[in-house]
Amino acid sequence: MSAFDPLGLIAPLARAVADLGYEKPTPVQEQAIPLVLVGRDLMAGAQTGTGKTAAFALPILQRLAPLASTSTSPARHPVRALVLTPTRELAVQVAARWSTAVST
Repeated sequence: MSAFDPLGLIAPLARAVADLGYEKPTPVQEQAIPLVLVGRDLMAGAQTGTGKTAAFALPILQRLAPLASTSTSPARHPVRALVLTPTRELAVQVAARWSTAVST
């Protein structure tokens, strides 16, 4: 059993979190993930390194999971989420975490 289990993540995302070495959710993740999973809007602020990227990316990935396609056609993979970041450096960090979670 993982400390992330109470957050309600689907098995592939729970595995990805474990594979990335996360043992327990941060406070921002504990508060944000359940709200976003049920479709609530959220604005959160926390210090750098507190897990904000996972707090929004994991629920987005879970909500998109039922729409997943195994097709290699780009036409079958329309954009379903837009993530805006204030800096290029943060965009690179978000993209790295996002692609890791998606490929797992």
